[in-house]
Amino acid sequence: MHSPAHNPVYERVRRNPKFQELVSQRSRLALILSAVVLAGYYSFMMVVAFAPGLLQTPLSEESSLSVGFPIGAAIIILSWLLTGVYSHFANGRFQELTDEITRETLQ
Repeated sequence: MHSPAHNPVYERVRRNPKFQELVSQRSRLALILSAVVLAGYYSFMMVVAFAPGLLQTPLSEESSLSVGFPIGAAIIILSWLLTGVYSHFANGRFQELTDEITRETLQ
C-alpha cells in the first residue's frame, strides 16, 4: 500500500503551478501578519519592562485611566483586525486558487 505522499493525485497537486502560487502567497501573508502582531506585542512588553512610567501616565488630569490601557486595547483590536484580513484572503483569493487546483487535479 502506498503512503498518501506518494499518491498520484498528491503529486499532480504539488506539480500544479497554482498550488505553488497558493503556498507562496499564503506563507507570505502569514509571515507579514505574524510579524506585525509580534512587533506590536513585543514593543508593548519592552515598554512595560524598560519604561513602565510611560504607560502609567494618565490620559488627562482628571482621568483615572492611564495611557497603557488604550495602547493595550489597540494591540488586541489590531489582532482581531489582522485575523479579519487573513479571513478575507482565505475566503477569497486562497479559496479561489484551492477550487481551481481541485478542478484541475480531478479532471
